[in-house]
Amino acid sequence: MRKKIVAGNWKMNLSFEEGKNLTEEIIERCSNAKKACDVIIIPSFIHLAAVHRIADGFSVKIGSQNNYINESGAFTGEISAAMLKSVGVSYGLVGHSERRTYFNEHNSLLLKKIEALIAQNIQAIFCFGEHQEDRKNKQHFKAVEEQLEILWSLSAHNFKKIILAYEPVWAIGTGKSASAEEAQEVHAFVRGLVKEKMGESAANDISILYGGSCNASNAKSIFAKPDVDGGLIGSASINIDDFMSIVKSFD
Repeated sequence: MRKKIVAGNWKMNLSFEEGKNLTEEIIERCSNAKKACDVIIIPSFIHLAAVHRIADGFSVKIGSQNNYINESGAFTGEISAAMLKSVGVSYGLVGHSERRTYFNEHNSLLLKKIEALIAQNIQAIFCFGEHQEDRKNKQHFKAVEEQLEILWSLSAHNFKKIILAYEPVWAIGTGKSASAEEAQEVHAFVRGLVKEKMGESAANDISILYGGSCNASNAKSIFAKPDVDGGLIGSASINIDDFMSIVKSFD
Protein backbone atom coordinates (compact mmCIF):
# COMPACT_ATOMS: atom_id res chain seq x y z
CA MET A 1 0.00 0.00 0.00
CA ARG A 2 1.53 3.32 -1.06
CA LYS A 3 2.37 5.90 1.59
CA LYS A 4 0.41 9.07 2.21
CA ILE A 5 2.89 11.92 2.67
CA VAL A 6 2.93 15.63 3.51
CA ALA A 7 6.36 17.20 3.00
CA GLY A 8 7.14 20.82 3.88
CA ASN A 9 9.75 22.55 1.70
CA TRP A 10 10.90 25.64 3.60
CA LYS A 11 12.98 26.84 0.64
CA MET A 12 15.32 29.76 1.55
CA ASN A 13 13.32 30.92 4.57
CA LEU A 14 13.58 31.19 8.38
CA SER A 15 16.48 32.10 10.61
CA PHE A 16 18.22 29.37 12.61
CA GLU A 17 16.10 30.08 15.71
CA GLU A 18 12.87 30.35 13.71
CA GLY A 19 13.60 26.97 12.14
CA LYS A 20 14.23 25.36 15.53
CA ASN A 21 11.04 26.82 16.95
CA LEU A 22 8.94 25.68 14.00
CA THR A 23 10.39 22.17 14.22
CA GLU A 24 9.58 21.96 17.92
CA GLU A 25 5.99 23.05 17.24
CA ILE A 26 5.59 20.50 14.43
CA ILE A 27 7.00 17.70 16.61
CA GLU A 28 4.73 18.66 19.50
CA ARG A 29 1.57 18.81 17.41
CA CYS A 30 2.37 15.63 15.50
CA SER A 31 3.11 13.80 18.76
CA ASN A 32 -0.16 14.90 20.33
CA ALA A 33 -2.38 14.06 17.37
CA LYS A 34 -3.09 10.91 15.44
CA LYS A 35 -1.69 11.24 11.91
CA ALA A 36 -2.92 9.45 8.81
CA CYS A 37 0.17 10.37 6.78
CA ASP A 38 3.95 10.56 7.02
CA VAL A 39 5.33 14.05 7.73
CA ILE A 40 8.63 15.26 6.27
CA ILE A 41 10.39 18.55 7.09
CA ILE A 42 12.65 19.89 4.32
CA PRO A 43 14.56 22.87 5.76
CA SER A 44 17.57 24.77 4.48
CA PHE A 45 21.04 23.35 5.09
CA ILE A 46 21.70 25.55 8.13
CA HIS A 47 18.80 23.91 9.98
CA LEU A 48 19.50 20.24 9.26
CA ALA A 49 21.64 19.31 12.27
CA ALA A 50 19.34 21.12 14.71
CA VAL A 51 16.19 19.67 13.14
CA HIS A 52 17.75 16.20 13.41
CA ARG A 53 18.46 16.67 17.13
CA ILE A 54 14.91 17.87 17.77
CA ALA A 55 13.17 15.24 15.62
CA ASP A 56 15.35 12.28 16.63
CA GLY A 57 13.17 9.56 18.12
CA PHE A 58 9.94 10.98 16.71
CA SER A 59 8.00 9.96 13.61
CA VAL A 60 8.68 13.21 11.70
CA LYS A 61 11.38 12.69 9.06
CA ILE A 62 13.92 15.08 7.52
CA GLY A 63 14.56 15.90 3.87
CA SER A 64 17.16 17.97 2.01
CA GLN A 65 16.53 20.59 -0.65
CA ASN A 66 19.56 19.72 -2.76
CA ASN A 67 22.65 17.50 -2.97
CA TYR A 68 25.80 17.19 -5.04
CA ILE A 69 26.69 14.18 -7.18
CA ASN A 70 30.08 13.38 -5.61
CA GLU A 71 30.54 11.84 -2.18
CA SER A 72 33.36 14.20 -1.15
CA GLY A 73 36.13 16.37 -2.57
CA ALA A 74 37.11 19.89 -3.60
CA PHE A 75 33.63 21.17 -4.44
CA THR A 76 33.35 24.38 -2.45
CA GLY A 77 29.80 25.22 -1.43
CA GLU A 78 28.35 21.80 -2.23
CA ILE A 79 26.93 19.17 0.14
CA SER A 80 27.07 15.45 -0.56
CA ALA A 81 24.45 12.78 0.08
CA ALA A 82 26.87 11.15 2.54
CA MET A 83 27.03 14.38 4.54
CA LEU A 84 23.24 14.63 4.48
CA LYS A 85 22.94 11.07 5.73
CA SER A 86 25.20 11.94 8.68
CA VAL A 87 22.65 14.51 9.94
CA GLY A 88 19.67 12.20 9.68
CA VAL A 89 18.34 13.05 6.24
CA SER A 90 16.00 10.35 4.89
CA TYR A 91 14.59 12.15 1.83
CA GLY A 92 16.04 14.49 -0.79
CA LEU A 93 14.39 16.82 -3.31
CA VAL A 94 15.66 16.48 -6.87
CA GLY A 95 14.53 18.40 -9.94
CA HIS A 96 12.51 21.16 -8.33
CA SER A 97 11.58 23.72 -10.98
CA GLU A 98 13.49 26.43 -9.12
CA ARG A 99 16.68 24.36 -9.41
CA ARG A 100 15.96 23.64 -13.07
CA THR A 101 15.25 27.31 -13.85
CA TYR A 102 17.71 29.27 -11.72
CA PHE A 103 20.58 26.80 -11.69
CA ASN A 104 20.14 25.20 -15.12
CA GLU A 105 19.90 21.66 -13.76
CA HIS A 106 19.35 19.24 -16.62
CA ASN A 107 18.21 15.64 -16.84
CA SER A 108 21.62 13.96 -16.88
CA LEU A 109 22.68 15.87 -13.74
CA LEU A 110 19.39 15.11 -12.01
CA LEU A 111 19.83 11.40 -12.60
CA LYS A 112 23.30 11.54 -11.01
CA LYS A 113 21.83 13.36 -8.01
CA ILE A 114 19.18 10.66 -7.63
CA GLU A 115 21.82 7.94 -7.83
CA ALA A 116 23.96 9.71 -5.21
CA LEU A 117 20.99 9.79 -2.82
CA ILE A 118 20.06 6.18 -3.43
CA ALA A 119 23.67 5.11 -2.76
CA GLN A 120 23.20 6.54 0.75
CA ASN A 121 19.77 4.91 1.14
CA ILE A 122 18.06 8.31 0.95
CA GLN A 123 14.75 8.38 -0.90
CA ALA A 124 14.61 10.89 -3.75
CA ILE A 125 11.53 13.07 -4.13
CA PHE A 126 11.66 13.76 -7.86
CA CYS A 127 9.85 16.93 -8.92
CA PHE A 128 8.39 17.54 -12.36
CA GLY A 129 5.77 19.72 -13.98
CA GLU A 130 4.86 21.73 -17.03
CA HIS A 131 5.08 25.47 -17.70
CA GLN A 132 2.01 27.59 -18.41
CA GLU A 133 2.81 27.61 -22.13
CA ASP A 134 2.83 23.79 -22.20
CA ARG A 135 -0.60 23.63 -20.65
CA LYS A 136 -1.97 26.41 -22.84
CA ASN A 137 -0.82 24.48 -25.92
CA LYS A 138 -2.07 21.16 -24.51
CA GLN A 139 1.50 19.86 -24.36
CA HIS A 140 1.55 19.30 -20.59
CA PHE A 141 1.49 15.51 -20.83
CA LYS A 142 4.42 15.58 -23.25
CA ALA A 143 6.40 17.93 -21.00
CA VAL A 144 5.82 15.71 -17.98
CA GLU A 145 6.73 12.57 -19.90
CA GLU A 146 10.03 14.09 -21.07
CA GLN A 147 11.01 15.04 -17.52
CA LEU A 148 10.25 11.56 -16.22
CA GLU A 149 12.30 9.78 -18.90
CA ILE A 150 15.46 9.70 -16.78
CA LEU A 151 13.78 7.48 -14.20
CA TRP A 152 13.19 4.53 -16.50
CA SER A 153 16.90 3.69 -16.52
CA LEU A 154 16.80 2.90 -12.80
CA SER A 155 16.68 -0.71 -11.70
CA ALA A 156 13.42 -1.98 -10.23
CA HIS A 157 15.14 -2.11 -6.83
CA ASN A 158 16.26 1.52 -7.00
CA PHE A 159 12.99 2.75 -8.45
CA LYS A 160 11.34 1.70 -5.18
CA LYS A 161 13.37 4.47 -3.52
CA ILE A 162 11.66 7.19 -5.59
CA ILE A 163 8.75 9.42 -4.62
CA LEU A 164 7.23 11.59 -7.36
CA ALA A 165 6.03 15.17 -6.91
CA TYR A 166 3.96 16.84 -9.62
CA GLU A 167 4.43 20.60 -9.41
CA PRO A 168 3.02 22.55 -12.36
CA VAL A 169 5.44 25.46 -12.70
CA TRP A 170 2.61 27.92 -13.30
CA ALA A 171 1.25 27.13 -9.83
CA ILE A 172 4.44 27.33 -7.76
CA GLY A 173 4.43 30.39 -5.53
CA THR A 174 1.76 32.07 -7.64
CA GLY A 175 -1.24 31.37 -5.44
CA LYS A 176 -2.87 29.67 -8.43
CA SER A 177 -3.24 25.96 -7.81
CA ALA A 178 -4.24 23.21 -10.18
CA SER A 179 -7.80 22.10 -9.52
CA ALA A 180 -8.31 18.73 -7.88
CA GLU A 181 -9.44 17.41 -11.27
CA GLU A 182 -6.37 18.77 -13.08
CA ALA A 183 -4.06 17.26 -10.45
CA GLN A 184 -5.82 13.90 -10.69
CA GLU A 185 -5.61 13.91 -14.48
CA VAL A 186 -1.82 14.31 -14.47
CA HIS A 187 -1.29 11.94 -11.53
CA ALA A 188 -3.31 9.23 -13.28
CA PHE A 189 -1.30 9.80 -16.47
CA VAL A 190 1.98 9.49 -14.53
CA ARG A 191 0.87 6.34 -12.73
CA GLY A 192 -0.01 4.89 -16.12
CA LEU A 193 3.47 5.76 -17.39
CA VAL A 194 5.06 4.05 -14.39
CA LYS A 195 2.97 0.96 -15.06
CA GLU A 196 4.04 0.93 -18.71
CA LYS A 197 7.75 1.45 -17.99
CA MET A 198 8.32 -0.21 -14.61
CA GLY A 199 5.40 -2.58 -14.14
CA GLU A 200 2.08 -2.74 -12.33
CA SER A 201 3.59 -3.36 -8.91
CA ALA A 202 5.74 -0.22 -9.14
CA ALA A 203 2.72 1.82 -10.27
CA ASN A 204 0.65 0.58 -7.34
CA ASP A 205 3.40 1.24 -4.80
CA ILE A 206 4.80 4.63 -5.79
CA SER A 207 3.59 7.74 -3.96
CA ILE A 208 2.80 10.73 -6.19
CA LEU A 209 2.53 14.06 -4.37
CA TYR A 210 0.99 17.30 -5.56
CA GLY A 211 2.74 20.65 -5.12
CA GLY A 212 2.06 24.14 -6.41
CA SER A 213 0.15 26.53 -4.12
CA CYS A 214 -1.25 23.59 -2.15
CA ASN A 215 -2.66 25.09 1.03
CA ALA A 216 -4.98 24.59 3.98
CA SER A 217 -8.07 25.45 1.93
CA ASN A 218 -7.52 23.16 -1.07
CA ALA A 219 -5.44 20.27 0.27
CA LYS A 220 -8.37 18.12 1.40
CA SER A 221 -10.10 18.16 -2.00
CA ILE A 222 -6.86 17.51 -3.89
CA PHE A 223 -5.73 14.72 -1.55
CA ALA A 224 -9.14 13.03 -1.89
CA LYS A 225 -8.39 12.15 -5.52
CA PRO A 226 -7.45 8.47 -6.01
CA ASP A 227 -4.01 9.03 -7.55
CA VAL A 228 -2.91 11.89 -5.27
CA ASP A 229 -0.94 10.58 -2.30
CA GLY A 230 -0.20 13.83 -0.51
CA GLY A 231 1.56 17.11 -1.02
CA LEU A 232 4.89 18.86 -1.35
CA ILE A 233 4.07 22.10 0.43
CA GLY A 234 5.91 25.38 -0.09
CA SER A 235 4.96 28.64 1.62
CA ALA A 236 2.25 27.05 3.76
CA SER A 237 4.85 24.78 5.36
CA ILE A 238 6.45 27.64 7.33
CA ASN A 239 3.16 28.54 9.01
CA ILE A 240 2.47 26.04 11.76
CA ASP A 241 -1.34 26.31 11.65
CA ASP A 242 -1.51 26.05 7.87
CA PHE A 243 0.94 23.15 7.73
CA MET A 244 -0.80 21.13 10.44
CA SER A 245 -4.16 21.78 8.78
CA ILE A 246 -2.74 20.22 5.60
CA VAL A 247 -1.33 17.27 7.58
CA LYS A 248 -4.80 16.69 9.03
CA SER A 249 -6.38 16.64 5.55
CA PHE A 250 -6.06 12.83 5.54
CA ASP A 251 -7.93 12.41 8.86
